[in-house]
Amino acid sequence: MRLIISVCFLLVSILSIGQKKSINDESATEQFVLRLHEKKFQWMVKKQLDSLSNMLDERAVYVHSNGWQQNKKEVTEDLKNGKLIMNSVIVTEAKARVYKGAVIINGKGKFDVVVDGKAVVLDLLYTEVYVRKKEGWLLVSRHANRIN
Repeated sequence: MRLIISVCFLLVSILSIGQKKSINDESATEQFVLRLHEKKFQWMVKKQLDSLSNMLDERAVYVHSNGWQQNKKEVTEDLKNGKLIMNSVIVTEAKARVYKGAVIINGKGKFDVVVDGKAVVLDLLYTEVYVRKKEGWLLVSRHANRIN
């Protein structure tokens, strides 16, 4: 009887250690992708388009707050040719949720941009989806909405 109780206790202990490790792994993943998401905005402001391009999936879809939809090439080209100028991005809130092979970020921020020569400051609510691929974590989808 003692042997059965000891084995059950050992199994419960092993399972709870495994669960704690999983939670910590998710937290590390959340933190990593949140940092990547912040770097993306820095790269856009600084026009570090090689870095930006490396973290965008080939089939990435960007949906801007005005309904304007772009793919990876269009986003990088518009930043390169000045159609879109990112003066600054201040992230005021960002939370990540990890799912098997994916991370979803919901965030809020203030975006100081120039679009087609027109300066605009936007308060945005956005959702970004990152997927883990052999190249690392890649942004596959982004959708933004104006808050005000």
